[in-house]
Amino acid sequence: MPQRIDQLEAEATRDLAQVADAAQLEQFRIKYLGTKGAVKKLMGALKDVPKDQKPVFGQKANALQQKVQAAFEARKAELASGASAAGVRLDVTEPGLPPRLGRSHIITQTMDELIEVFGRMGFDVATGPEIEDELHNFSALNIPPVHPARDPLDNFYIQPAEGKPDDGSDPQDPLREMHLLRSMTSTIQIRVMEKQPPPVRVVAMGRCYRPDEHDATHCSMFHQIEGLYVDRGVDMADLKSTLFQFAHVYFGPDTLVRLRPHFFPFTEPSAEFDVRIKLGGKWQWMEIGGCGMVDPNVFEAVGYDPEQWTGWAFGLGIERLAMRKHNIADIRWLFENDVRFLRQF
Repeated sequence: MPQRIDQLEAEATRDLAQVADAAQLEQFRIKYLGTKGAVKKLMGALKDVPKDQKPVFGQKANALQQKVQAAFEARKAELASGASAAGVRLDVTEPGLPPRLGRSHIITQTMDELIEVFGRMGFDVATGPEIEDELHNFSALNIPPVHPARDPLDNFYIQPAEGKPDDGSDPQDPLREMHLLRSMTSTIQIRVMEKQPPPVRVVAMGRCYRPDEHDATHCSMFHQIEGLYVDRGVDMADLKSTLFQFAHVYFGPDTLVRLRPHFFPFTEPSAEFDVRIKLGGKWQWMEIGGCGMVDPNVFEAVGYDPEQWTGWAFGLGIERLAMRKHNIADIRWLFENDVRFLRQF
């Protein structure tokens, strides 16, 4: 009987080496490992083995079964990997697939376009911090302490850690300076004028924050571009011609534009800047920003002599410009990171 085990192992090894596909492998399994296979029959012959030889025979038979089973599984895996490799075919004569290249976000593209347009008019680019103090965000812009623009419901104020006032003042002092996420990029204009004597010609752009409810035209985070021009003899005609030139370059030479009287604390006189565009098949006026002559109080806050210098400023919403130019109906689409939408630009 031990000789029969050795003979069966040799036969199984020879037959498995000749297996070339899954069908032959299945025939091997039936022949040797099936319920009526040779290995199962060998185990069934244990009852005819003399009692003193049963332990040795049983050990050898179990070892044979495990060895044949392991060899079967290994051959099965080889055939499976070979089939997978054979199923992947590469036709080197086919044209290659072009890679999907990334691109600048539509907001970044718009900001680059604005820098280029105003750069040709002689404007430098300025930047500033997104976390501001009340001096630069309100006081220096002629916004008094009781003005509704300072309302906590309309701003993202930042409360310093308890016991650690960020300005060194008494934490119980209700008049101490608070910090907030800037609500407009006009704060950059103040910082530029604090450091640079006239004349000044800059555009400032960046993110701004206001706790607005999100809808098709409002978002709690948005981008602005602010323009500032300070020199001797600057007047409203310079402001109007600059904005009109910008609109004709950015929206097209046939764009209709207008200025409407308005009020802003930091400019006097003030106006809103409108362009005439086509929405839903109908032509209509759309406000895209505000502008005006810099208020003398703003000049005094930064140390400029309002008797010697005059200037104007404007502020435009970058999302609003992009939406008007590219017919984007919902501002939320700009920040949803849907590549199907972003690939259009």
